[in-house]
Amino acid sequence: MEAGEVAAVCRNCGRPVAAPVPTRCPSCHSPRLAAHPEIARVGIAHLDCDAFYAAIEKRDDPSLADRPVVIGGGRRGVVAAACYVARRFGVRSAMAMYQALDACPHAVVLRPDMAKYRKVGREVRSLMREATPLVEPISIDEAFLDLGEHALPAAAAARLVRRIEDEVGITVSVGLAANKFLAKIASDLDKPRGFAVIGPGEAPAFLAGKPVTIVPGVGAAMARRLRAEGVLTIADLRRWTEAELTARFGVFGRRLYSFARGLDRRRVQPTSETRSISAETTFESDRSDFDDLARALPPLARTVAARLGAAGLAAGAVVLKLKTENFRTQTRSHALASATQRADRLLEEAEQLLRPEADGRAFRLIGLGAGDLVPAEAADPPELFAGAC
Repeated sequence: MEAGEVAAVCRNCGRPVAAPVPTRCPSCHSPRLAAHPEIARVGIAHLDCDAFYAAIEKRDDPSLADRPVVIGGGRRGVVAAACYVARRFGVRSAMAMYQALDACPHAVVLRPDMAKYRKVGREVRSLMREATPLVEPISIDEAFLDLGEHALPAAAAARLVRRIEDEVGITVSVGLAANKFLAKIASDLDKPRGFAVIGPGEAPAFLAGKPVTIVPGVGAAMARRLRAEGVLTIADLRRWTEAELTARFGVFGRRLYSFARGLDRRRVQPTSETRSISAETTFESDRSDFDDLARALPPLARTVAARLGAAGLAAGAVVLKLKTENFRTQTRSHALASATQRADRLLEEAEQLLRPEADGRAFRLIGLGAGDLVPAEAADPPELFAGAC
């Protein structure tokens, strides 16, 4: 299916769906379809874990599933997080704990376990980086992702969300748009477990009636200054020229002008070191034969090579990942004589690692990874490939 023909994405299996959009996915029959006329035109995602701390506690103690859970200290402390059940009673993050307990006296109050939360945050971040190396963490539980390398970024986002739910056991909300500003807004539209799109064509009309405080950087002080100028909404802001806004508010005036029109030139900037880049696939039925397993490697090698190029990195080692039919994971790795970004070299090394492992055991998953990452400038010395074709 061509991208221009896509009218929806199945949030359950990630398959694209053409118009007219049915009530259920033609592939998996799930009713959870995300439909939008511009769903094929958005490549930037903002992922935000739903009530992160509380969700982890509910995951680890199923008896809390339907109860109001508040993470925080004693009555003199503040609320660090509140689940959605507690929020129905008016409990909010940063609220004084005594106010939270007055609003919801039957809440279950738990002390924060930051070591556990950080561990889960790393697990979520790892899955994000398997979807794309272009991940910009914002906090322990949210990040921007540039999914533009995928033929249909919305489908990649749906698959990632499903993996986080299945493998980590918490839910996330995702916003998709053509830029970071709109993606962040979209992720808040349908919480929890949301999946929302703001297309570039609809952005001006969507933003017009929103308060000017929707613009990042417009806090209470800036809102007062704008209100004094008669600016309460994005539509009010659009009445000013870029020159007028810059003269009145300096460099920030340029941002106001652009954001008011749904424009944002900021790129997704990975801010922490990428330790590995990988891709994997799960088979529809288990495979044990070497040739059957090896047939899955070429597309994985091309994907990893493309991700290395996008991240400006090269592989100093190749890693093979296999998951057996009883869900046991094993990895094999080999250090390279020289770093590479080339798909053919990644493939050759992965095949060599696979051969001794294809001993009759059945595998349900195979993955190929790049480790010992170095800057791309160190990759593939020309003299090593002078005769390559």
